[in-house]
Amino acid sequence: MKKIVILGSTGSIGRQTLDIVRAFPDEFEVIGLAAGHNTTLLSQQIREFKPKHISSLTHLDSPISNVTFTSLSDMAGIPEVDMVVVATTGSVGLIPTLKALKEGKSVALSNKEPIVMAGHIIKAYESQYGGQILPVDSEPSAIWQCLQGEDTEIRRLIITASGGPFREWDESKLDQVTPSQALKHPTWAMGDKITIDSATLMNKAFEVIESHWLFDVEWDSIEVMIHPQSTIHSMVEFQDGSVKAQLGPPDMRLPIQYALFYPNRPYNLMIPKLDTNISHCFDLKPLNSNRYPCFELALHTAKQGGTFPTILSSADEVAVNAFLTGKLAFTDIPHLMERVINEHLPGSGTEVSEILEADAWATDRSLKILEEYY
Repeated sequence: MKKIVILGSTGSIGRQTLDIVRAFPDEFEVIGLAAGHNTTLLSQQIREFKPKHISSLTHLDSPISNVTFTSLSDMAGIPEVDMVVVATTGSVGLIPTLKALKEGKSVALSNKEPIVMAGHIIKAYESQYGGQILPVDSEPSAIWQCLQGEDTEIRRLIITASGGPFREWDESKLDQVTPSQALKHPTWAMGDKITIDSATLMNKAFEVIESHWLFDVEWDSIEVMIHPQSTIHSMVEFQDGSVKAQLGPPDMRLPIQYALFYPNRPYNLMIPKLDTNISHCFDLKPLNSNRYPCFELALHTAKQGGTFPTILSSADEVAVNAFLTGKLAFTDIPHLMERVINEHLPGSGTEVSEILEADAWATDRSLKILEEYY
């Protein structure tokens, strides 16, 4: 029986991870659950799965017996735990990810920001301590699945993007976008942060960065294409020109299950399958990056290395939250980020402490610029 910890258990990925646990009750024991402010749902999860360790940003309304309140970092390092599912959002997932890797554990990672902020350090921890990153994010998972059994040189990784809810909008009207409009993703059901990042295409830039580190592929060998149906989750082109794709309905439970059971593929009735009794149309269009200024800004920043990717991630986190709370226009998200990036005096980013200092600086500076100019 695999013993797991789920960080972010009340979010979209956390809830779907627990769906997989329910489907295979003899395969998993939940040792720890960590959540933010949704203590009502967390309390329900605690009663159902009976973890030994819990964490939350808000105190539970009623005391829970036979559990220990444990920090995310300490929970990720519990000796008996085999796998840590990092389903948090933002920079909070970085230290638990590194802690789990340092203890030689598998990390099922859906939280994009840790590997964006410190991909080079994460890969170094994998190599040094023997832990392993198992991608849960649907596009990197699709690439990972396509690479199984292959020893042929990769020519290109092709990451697909729905284009978000505004791919057909007149660009002159994007400054009128409201949070409620941006949260209506056309194909995926996700948390607020990643849904806004999908609307700006920041999430695709993050996936390019993820793939660069996870699969050791050069920047110029990773492309993004618009695929509105969200059925092809990503593709790999090999040196001989052949292309493999991973297809399926837009549902996160399959990549979650693949990571939890890797390298096995058990059958799960609850996971929707590709319906071959209906016609499918697979549109694939080149990305017009002019429509998505966050995308180009993110990749340009990430390629500079050092602490720049950390600044990018932290500024995006503040900008998205400001948009969701009505403090920033949708079209000002890249402008705020660019101001912070341009003011940054970069460091090498080789130490975790330096990454954390850059994160704190970027968060503070973003908030101050937001207050001064917006």
